[in-house]
Amino acid sequence: QVQLVESGGGLVQAGGSLRLSCVSSGQTFNTYSMGWFRQTPGKEREFVAAITWSGGRTLYADSVRGRFTISRGDAKTPAYLQMNSLKPEDTAVYYCAASLGWYTEEARREERGYNYWGQGTQVTVSS
Repeated sequence: QVQLVESGGGLVQAGGSLRLSCVSSGQTFNTYSMGWFRQTPGKEREFVAAITWSGGRTLYADSVRGRFTISRGDAKTPAYLQMNSLKPEDTAVYYCAASLGWYTEEARREERGYNYWGQGTQVTVSS
């Protein structure tokens, strides 16, 4: 069974940092574009960041640009999300996702542009 599993979430004070990992099982995702999304109760899942299979191109939501960094790992851990200068409004469940290709920036910002999803990890930022 193909799976993506997020880890690294937790409780942190405003201004702190966390590093999320996306681990794969069942298959490798080193040729997939990877993305991170987040969701808070009652709201739609929103795009956070995306990266090409090579790591040569990245894309960020305006709300996190300059504070978050998406990067590639190895075949077992295809994506990381380094989150610095965290704010209470960053509190959410964070999901990693994999896409067969990059296609367009618009596709990378949309949930339907991804083929595989993790189950999410909670990030809570206290003020």
